[in-house]
Amino acid sequence: MQKKLIALAVASLASGAAFAQTNVTMYGIADAGYVYSQGDAGGVLGGTNKFSGVQSGLLSGSRIGFKGEEALGNGLKAIFTLEYAINLDNNTGVGSGTNGLFARQQFVGLAGGFGTVALGRQYSPGYQATANNDPAGGALFEPQSYMTAQAGNTITPNSAARWDNAVSYTSPNWGGFTGKAIYSFGETQDAFGTFNDNFVSTSDNGRWALGANFAAGAFNVDGVYQVRQNVTAFGGNDINEWYVGGSFDLKFVKLMASYQDQNDKNVTNRDNSTWSLGAVIPVGNFGIHLAYAQTDFDETVLDGKSNGAMLAGTYALSKRTTAYAGYVWTKNDNDSRGLGPVGRDLVGAAGETNNTFTVGMRHSF
Repeated sequence: MQKKLIALAVASLASGAAFAQTNVTMYGIADAGYVYSQGDAGGVLGGTNKFSGVQSGLLSGSRIGFKGEEALGNGLKAIFTLEYAINLDNNTGVGSGTNGLFARQQFVGLAGGFGTVALGRQYSPGYQATANNDPAGGALFEPQSYMTAQAGNTITPNSAARWDNAVSYTSPNWGGFTGKAIYSFGETQDAFGTFNDNFVSTSDNGRWALGANFAAGAFNVDGVYQVRQNVTAFGGNDINEWYVGGSFDLKFVKLMASYQDQNDKNVTNRDNSTWSLGAVIPVGNFGIHLAYAQTDFDETVLDGKSNGAMLAGTYALSKRTTAYAGYVWTKNDNDSRGLGPVGRDLVGAAGETNNTFTVGMRHSF
């Protein structure tokens, strides 16, 4: 009996030691700012569209997250991330979604010398690529960010770049090069709520993407190709996208540029292309962020352009706290979508110009 008790005690200690090796980190961002935006409404009613209010996540999306890893031996480790949106301006976020959680990411996987394999809701390669070459890091008021999101692209630093039901592989860093491949299962049901292959295919609404990044010293370049398969909401055909972008850090200024294209093979035809130029000028704790972007619509009905420019400033109050302010100008052709940094159909209008001012603060923990 005494030997059994000793064995149980040793097993308990070993179990406790293994548990202690699990490393879990809680992290998050609290970001909110004031926005004032206005522009002519156009159309038969005329008037001016105006927005004045507090918005969450202007510079970076407000969030709370948990990530961890457990060493499994021989260089192999189990990993997980659970990350959820929080809107500081109203009573939404984390668990208050009508269709579930406000999940930004939630996945589990294995990592080792071979790279990383993960399962769950994850970023497609287009997310990190666009954020890498964006002078405001994918901020809501940066032209490339809001233009690509409102044009219906998935190569964007916004919610459309997060894919459900996904399995991904990310390579190790090979001399500055990393690659990522991802497939998102559409899991589409037919009108009868079944998976009967007389009516639906397992590839319907599936998505796959390949991304590559090379970063060495001051130089960075990204390339992405993404496909939405058999998009049943638009007619059942594919939507193809590609992107190339890069940046070069000269220390006194960081320059960046990108070009991307979307080819929609459906009758709805949401074809468009976007190019962008940007720069970040560091001055001590202060940063000057400049951007210009243009989206060219080539849809069945719309064939005009939208142009946007941003001038923003950030000031690092500490390593974790940043104050920011910005001005954004958007001009929409008559044959374009009414784009604008506070959301399409809120202030932006086809054939009109809108102006937006914002000031806010971001704290990371």
